[in-house]
Amino acid sequence: MSELGVNIDHVATLREARKTDEPDPVWAAALAELGGADGITIHLREDRRHIQERDLRILRETVSVKLNLELACDADGIALACETKPDQATLVPERREEITTEGGLDILTNRETVSTAISRLRDAGITVSLFIDPDPDQIQLAAELGAEAVELHTGRYANAVHNDCDTELNQLSLAGQLVRSAGLTLHAGHGLTYRNVQPVAGLVGMSELNIGHSIIARAIFSGLSQAVREMKTLITAASHS
Repeated sequence: MSELGVNIDHVATLREARKTDEPDPVWAAALAELGGADGITIHLREDRRHIQERDLRILRETVSVKLNLELACDADGIALACETKPDQATLVPERREEITTEGGLDILTNRETVSTAISRLRDAGITVSLFIDPDPDQIQLAAELGAEAVELHTGRYANAVHNDCDTELNQLSLAGQLVRSAGLTLHAGHGLTYRNVQPVAGLVGMSELNIGHSIIARAIFSGLSQAVREMKTLITAASHS
């Protein structure tokens, strides 16, 4: 059965919009665990647009399930990961001008940089996953470089319509077979929602799905009425005091 890693970056995005102290992603992680999350995923981007070093350090002390840190292959980020020791580090591509991660990490082009990052992380006792497109050459090289897991980028599947969905799902299935044949653990993520997650979760050997935006978006509405009621209660109580 696939495990669920809940990405809480968007909670930090809301906090950083006002540069204040709420909502706190540390609280979000605790609630996600209470909801049954098997892991907590955060992306410490180089521009620190959402998750901050403070969040990483506190989460490392408070998260009781697997803590998965997504990061680029830059030396400073790798050094911080080696210091804080998340349970898993997932290496991803990163461009400052992008809204969200666009496509998988091209390890064929960036072989030496990725290889160095993998070695440093594994020497620190951190499990390494590579976020890559469902491409046979990328998967084979991931195994050669010593990664322990591959997270298949599901963006093309998530954005596909009608018959194209089946085509993209089939490609993910074939890629998943290659991942498992190479002795790697199979993960997947990006753009997965309540409407499209089940076919991916049902792929043979799927071990972990990392999902953030759709869960946080659903939580805003499923919890909004209660939040309004609590605020209304406080205001009403003050008017009668």
